[in-house]
Order: sequence, then structure tokens, then C-alpha cells
Amino acid sequence: MKRVDPELTRRARELRNNSTKAERLLWLRLRQYRPRFTRQLVVGPYIVDLACREAKLAVELDGSQHIDAAPYDQRRTDFLETEGWAVLRLWNNAVIENPDGAAELVLVRCAERLGGATHPQPLPSREGRKRKSRFD
Repeated sequence: MKRVDPELTRRARELRNNSTKAERLLWLRLRQYRPRFTRQLVVGPYIVDLACREAKLAVELDGSQHIDAAPYDQRRTDFLETEGWAVLRLWNNAVIENPDGAAELVLVRCAERLGGATHPQPLPSREGRKRKSRFD
């Protein structure tokens, strides 16, 4: 397995620490689900905004700067697809206007990538569990 470029690792960490509003809104809704999602994942020479490694689903959140970056975005998508990833692109303003809908779309795509039978589920809650006494 190739070693990740330290500069890409540093940049990914910086992006995680300075995430956009759309990234934060979507992450707050996806972080509780399994299979796990991760933020700012390095894949080859690129950094993916959000990703589900198990489903190999890359979620890219695009702002207005991506209007003129279509050729770059296409090269990026082509690379990810040759590596077996599916790429889902969402506009920042769409996520900000409807974060729950965006999260549902990501979860549906994730379930499709996992064979459709498995829908990502939130972690089970500890609420309602009885605590065992040390005397039982």
C-alpha cells in the first residue's frame, strides 16, 4: 500500500479544521450512521470532502468556485471512478437549504452501493438498557 503524501495529510487536516457550513451540516447528520463516514479522506492525489470507505462512495460538496472548474472536477471524478469509487456531487447551497434531504440522498446512495439490502443505520442507543448489578 502506498504511503500518503505528508502534504496531502496536512492539507486534509487543515480542511477538517476549517470545514464549510455545508460540510458541517451534512457531517452532523451522517456521523452517527454505520457504515462509517469520514471527512477529508485522501484518495490518490485528491482529498474527498466526505466518504464512506465500505461503500466506496465519495461525496463532493461544490461551491461557486466549481462553476469554472469543470475540467478539473471531471478528471478528479474519472480518477476516483477508476479506483472503484462512486462520486456524488452536491451544491453547497442545496445542502444548506435542505441538509436532511441531502443526508438522506447520501444514505440512499450508500445503501445502493452496499447492495441495496443494507441501509445504513444509526448506532444503537444505550437508552433503556438495564445496568447489571455487581451482585447479579
